[in-house]
Amino acid sequence: MLQGTSVKSFMTTNMTTKETINKAVKYSQGRINGRPTQVDWILAMMTGILLVFGIMMVFSTTFDLSYHWHGSRFVMLVNHLWHLSVGVMALVLCALLDYRKLRLPIVAVCMLLVTIVALILVLFVGIDRGLVAGSYQPSELAKLVMVIYLAVWMSSKQDQLNDFWYGMAPFAVVVGFIAGLIILQPDISAAATILVIAVLMFFLAGAAIVQLGGALLIASLVGYLVISFNSTGQQRIAEYVAGLRDITEGSWHVRQAIVAFVDGGMFGVGLGKSAGKFSYLPVPHTDSIFAVVGEELGLIGSLIVVVLFVVLCWRGILISVRVQDPFGKLLAGGLTGWIALEVIVNIGVILGVLPFAGNALPLVSYGGSSLVVTLTGIGILMSVSRYDLEVRPDRESGAIIDLRWWNRRARLPSNGSRR
Repeated sequence: MLQGTSVKSFMTTNMTTKETINKAVKYSQGRINGRPTQVDWILAMMTGILLVFGIMMVFSTTFDLSYHWHGSRFVMLVNHLWHLSVGVMALVLCALLDYRKLRLPIVAVCMLLVTIVALILVLFVGIDRGLVAGSYQPSELAKLVMVIYLAVWMSSKQDQLNDFWYGMAPFAVVVGFIAGLIILQPDISAAATILVIAVLMFFLAGAAIVQLGGALLIASLVGYLVISFNSTGQQRIAEYVAGLRDITEGSWHVRQAIVAFVDGGMFGVGLGKSAGKFSYLPVPHTDSIFAVVGEELGLIGSLIVVVLFVVLCWRGILISVRVQDPFGKLLAGGLTGWIALEVIVNIGVILGVLPFAGNALPLVSYGGSSLVVTLTGIGILMSVSRYDLEVRPDRESGAIIDLRWWNRRARLPSNGSRR
């Protein structure tokens, strides 16, 4: 009798344990399904800080130009704020939408076709006039669209990427065609950016080393041919090589940027007090804005800006590494690589370590196309972070501290005293 009671008690306890486990599973699923309400606050905070800093630097570098060109010191700042508002709306919209809707082939193909049409139209309109009231350049949109299209295409053909006719050949045709249209504008720096982003995504997708080497070789040969038949490209390469030997023999742009950094010293001359933006620095509000940062805020201020960009790109890399969806992984990796490349090229050119290119400093430089497209890309990156609904174990790693403190507090490993 006692034995039967013990069995019954055991069965009752076992059923209670199962019910507890089921409730815990349902609670866990509820939390996972609730993830779309979360926001990557570190990524959002870095973006907001850089945007606010960009507003200050845009006004600092444009009030004199705006007064001479438009008769008012605030015209260019108002234009920048208008583009900023459009970009922020695009960021919020993309962050709220499920990024997986971009995985549909029809969406990616339509976006690519619209971009191709815009690139062809601008050849007739003229790159200086642009499209949409002369404000937006399709070459900037092409960078974002190529990341999305390649992420869709590569994630759907991962098993066939190592096949030349299914992998390398279509990849070279699509990327080469888009880059060729941009070169015809001519905009060599934008075309080179697209080629580098495409090769990076080809690598992230798991392409064979042979095919990756072939892609790099083809890109190098195309770049050499373009420069060989382009006098501006030849001049930039010659000035770059001369500048590596002796900075005083480099291009006028780089020499004046170095002068601005030297004048700024360790702590700068003060916000708004740059002398170079009034005279010797070319295009201080776009390509040379980092040189103005170095003059007004000094080495310390410049390093702080670099750190902000490093943290922003680190968040993008973390999103790409942790997402389980192959499409989301490629999309996040491509977007992060694109933003990082823009930062590296802009700062590298100003410091004389890279050949001259007309890449704006993301989120900081004055402009319409670059600002709006970059914010749209960051919005998609936030969407990838929010809508990754795959179960990711938090405690499987042997890390001392769980660093996922953007949506919960950091936790130390339990010593077994708490259930």
